[in-house]
Amino acid sequence: MKLSEVKNFLETLEVVNFKLPDGTLVPEHFHVTEVGVVSKHFIDCGGTVRKEYKANFQLWDANDFEHRLKPGKLLHIINLSENMLGMEDLEIEVEYQSHTIGKYALDFDGKDFVLVNMQTACLAQDACGIPADRQPINLAQLPTANTCTPGGGCC
Repeated sequence: MKLSEVKNFLETLEVVNFKLPDGTLVPEHFHVTEVGVVSKHFIDCGGTVRKEYKANFQLWDANDFEHRLKPGKLLHIINLSENMLGMEDLEIEVEYQSHTIGKYALDFDGKDFVLVNMQTACLAQDACGIPADRQPINLAQLPTANTCTPGGGCC
């Protein structure tokens, strides 16, 4: 989800909720402690130099049980970040503390923002020898000539 999409959703919401991948909600007293741009400059295993830029939200729940972030306040924080940091309309990555700091993509289900598990992947599969995925075979469509059959005595 891009930053502009989050801003559009915030304009229509009465409350801001973030839902974890297991369906539970981040406690309603969470804080957004950071909104920023994260850059990653790296070389993949095939030798290609790459750069990635993402908008980053960091969620934190403290013992501040009376806190409740309003949509307008989060929209203000995002607008301030865009103006002060020169943020572009980037894909969003969310950091949230569980057993360790988890990184999530972001989606919206019509009511709540949803933290989506992310996966690692090889970006240079053609260059580092990873075999292509095999297509499943429908055994019923294999030719039956010169093959053993149950009770045929050939096995």
